[in-house]
Amino acid sequence: MPKAFDRVRIARKVSRPTSLDYITHIFEDFIEFHGDRNFADDKAIVGGIASLNGVPVTVIGIQKGKTMEENIERNFGSPHPEGYRKALRLMKQAEKFNRPIICFINTSGAYCGVGAEERGQGEAIARNLFELAKIKVPTISIVIGEGGSGGALALAVTDRVWMLENAYYSVITPESCASILFKDPKRAPEAAEHLKLTASDLNKMGIVEKVVEEPEDFSEEKETSHFMKKLADDLSKEIKQLEKKPVDKLLDDRYEKYRKIGRYSEYSEAVGEVPGAAQLLGVSQAPARKRRGLFGRG
Repeated sequence: MPKAFDRVRIARKVSRPTSLDYITHIFEDFIEFHGDRNFADDKAIVGGIASLNGVPVTVIGIQKGKTMEENIERNFGSPHPEGYRKALRLMKQAEKFNRPIICFINTSGAYCGVGAEERGQGEAIARNLFELAKIKVPTISIVIGEGGSGGALALAVTDRVWMLENAYYSVITPESCASILFKDPKRAPEAAEHLKLTASDLNKMGIVEKVVEEPEDFSEEKETSHFMKKLADDLSKEIKQLEKKPVDKLLDDRYEKYRKIGRYSEYSEAVGEVPGAAQLLGVSQAPARKRRGLFGRG
């Protein structure tokens, strides 16, 4: 079985399908929408309306390129605030017309340039978290490659979060974590193990609901086509199940799903004796105490 950092390397391969590849293979009649109606069109995020096995849906994805030219155009999959605002515009439109929302996530993180900060990068991400948490239609997110911190979370406060088996989802990259904790980025493989960022780890902790098996080789057309068809069918089935819920039940279940994250009495009970930062650094730590839930209650 590949180690955590091996999966990180696989997740970063430029040969992996992009969000637009998934959209092209899984959905019919995709019509892309552009712009946030405020500043510009961020090409790091693509989105629009499409049909999933005959059901109208809104689909949004963080888009990387496969060549240097494409990556420059897509800002290497690191969205600006206008990208997140475009995504939010499409989400609110989906709510208005009662269309389920499906998001594909593949980013090392939101862009942190001066211009992005001046235009309110933090506010744009926070606004998406706030609005997506209470949107009144079924929502599903799939981490297809990198799931980097708030840049990924801005499209992932959804009813269901799925991950491809070689994707990763983390608050920080292993290299940055190793630089901060160990003062040595070469210890990234060690940091990756401690971060518990793989699909399998996150599934065990209840962060993601489904680990999606990948083809051994995405370049093999027949195998990839079969994979895409199965994923389309799985998405269709999940959407149908979510649509059966009354809106109040949908929102309550979503709230409870995220409130439970971080609700535990002992760290070891939640994740199985995973060392914390203090242990990694070799410093003493007071005994674990009961901690409050994600929203400060219970």
